[in-house]
Amino acid sequence: MTSSNRIPVLGESLIDGPYAWKRLAASFALGTVGSIGFWGIVVILPSVQQEFSVDRADASIPYTLTMVGFAIGNVLFGRYVDRLGIVIPIIAAAIGMSVGHMGAAMAGNIWVFALLQGVFIGVGTAASFGPLIADVSHWFRRRRGVAVACCACGNYIGGVIWPLVVTSLTAEYGWRTSYFIIAIIIIVAMVPLALTLRRPPPKEIPVSAGATREASDRENLSLKAIDLSPGRLLVLLSVAGIGCCVAMSMPQVHIVAYSADLGFGAVRGAEMLSLMLAGGAVTRVVSGFLADYLGGIRTLLLGSVLQGIALVFYLPFDGLMSLYVISLMFGIAQGGIVPCYAIIVREYMSPHIAAERVGFLFMMTIVGMGFGGWSSGWIYDVTGSYSAAFVHGIAWNALNVGIIFLILLRTRSSGPFRAVSV
Repeated sequence: MTSSNRIPVLGESLIDGPYAWKRLAASFALGTVGSIGFWGIVVILPSVQQEFSVDRADASIPYTLTMVGFAIGNVLFGRYVDRLGIVIPIIAAAIGMSVGHMGAAMAGNIWVFALLQGVFIGVGTAASFGPLIADVSHWFRRRRGVAVACCACGNYIGGVIWPLVVTSLTAEYGWRTSYFIIAIIIIVAMVPLALTLRRPPPKEIPVSAGATREASDRENLSLKAIDLSPGRLLVLLSVAGIGCCVAMSMPQVHIVAYSADLGFGAVRGAEMLSLMLAGGAVTRVVSGFLADYLGGIRTLLLGSVLQGIALVFYLPFDGLMSLYVISLMFGIAQGGIVPCYAIIVREYMSPHIAAERVGFLFMMTIVGMGFGGWSSGWIYDVTGSYSAAFVHGIAWNALNVGIIFLILLRTRSSGPFRAVSV
């Protein structure tokens, strides 16, 4: 694309430059710290169930409400990030998460605990995921896929670190004291990091006053052409996001409890979760490189197929070493899936409300995670084992694969994929 027909950008020299990579490093650190709200509840689930004397489905409700809050927060913060920048939402989220952890540590029953998890911790955690990823996408052009994937890795690196940390803290001090410690860590770490992101992102200068913004973007930004309206594409991606994450939630949410049920203990389950997420973190970076060359849709389809294959392996194998290996396989298979939705938004849709659209799609993926986490616990209570829950996840994954394949078929062929120019 020549410079004469591309939209000029304010702050163009900063795109892909040293500052962009420094900003990515700070965003990665924020994503890592902020993800504690996402992973802490998974680790303490058995302790909460025992203390409050509830069944597995009720013990999964705090996680489900955390995911509901996380889903809403991605859209809510996404709107504000598009208008105000990233700093104020991140600081507000850090305060909310800290308050939520302190309040949850003093909760007297499962319902108060679940409400605090959802309203304060879930919503707050969202600011360090979808909105942060959308903000990073504005600072890269040639390596946008890699940058988005690296930023999203913060969530998974947090998943490697926090389960082990929280398990150790809980064993030493109990889950309530652990939550107080986490509240302090969040404020001390996240607020200073947020202040390093004060520079506003580059903005496109409109080149045609007579053209609509969507038409101008499609003509000038090399957006990929597809035989679907933006609204229909968003709906299909939303359903696909729910499907892939219902499947994804089964091992991620229940692997600790599953390990304990098999007699291996919660510590071994936490190690499996960390191994799973470590594999996912590596795959997220690899998927970013693939997306820069193959496109987001093809990369998402590949990850979804591999995730389904990995889920199948959980059915016949339940030995200790088998679960370690399969958990690593599952992590490697699914690690690049969720960031692909942000890449797809930038490939097919206008960048002017990127954070809002990315936030909406991430909201739908988290709806899938929340529903999948609860439904897997309910299926366990009904059947007495996790086998049916794995089959349930495999079925949802098949739905996801079908939708992504349909979107790929409706994309108009225009030669080899080129990364979006803005």
